[in-house]
Amino acid sequence: VQLQGVWGGLVQAGGSLRLSCAASGRTSSRYSMGWFRQAPGMEREFVAAIGWGMSNTYYADSVKGRFTIPRDYAKNTMYLQMNSLEPEDTAVYHCALALSSITTGIAARYNYWGQGTQVTRLQ
Repeated sequence: VQLQGVWGGLVQAGGSLRLSCAASGRTSSRYSMGWFRQAPGMEREFVAAIGWGMSNTYYADSVKGRFTIPRDYAKNTMYLQMNSLEPEDTAVYHCALALSSITTGIAARYNYWGQGTQVTRLQ
């Protein structure tokens, strides 16, 4: 399984950004996907996840109401729509895939990881 994405960049205050992550290869029939991020000097933290089913989403408290995690099942692609970005959102973002339909924020339960991409909210 490979995860490839169109990635982030620089965002002005109050701006928005959309990340995407496409899965290819031999995935299971039902799998969940998630986003994690890591800021300099900080541990990796969970951002959002989506299981098998549009209503099965899970968000970190820090991004609730600002981020959404749409998923296009036909394209095996997941997105992270980030609105009202704050300086604290500046980090390297990673997408991940778990060979399970269960939504989770636990990094160890994800089997595959995409290359990280830098998202920077300009001051």
